Amino acid sequence: MASDPCAGCGRPVKIAGGIANLWTFGGDAAGGLALELADGSDYLLCYDCIDRLPDDPRAADVAALGPE
Repeated sequence: MASDPCAGCGRPVKIAGGIANLWTFGGDAAGGLALELADGSDYLLCYDCIDRLPDDPRAADVAALGPE
């Protein structure tokens, strides 16, 4: 399974799907989501960072996350 760094904290985020998981039926859980915010910015964030965002997040909110 591939991974990319979280835009908030920098930890690796598992990316589900793709050719590597074509013949497997378990363990295909993603570690976060790609979000497009209302200001037009988009980020790959882990679930922990998503939980730390305010209700109407902007790019500055993602920049302020940093490592816990």
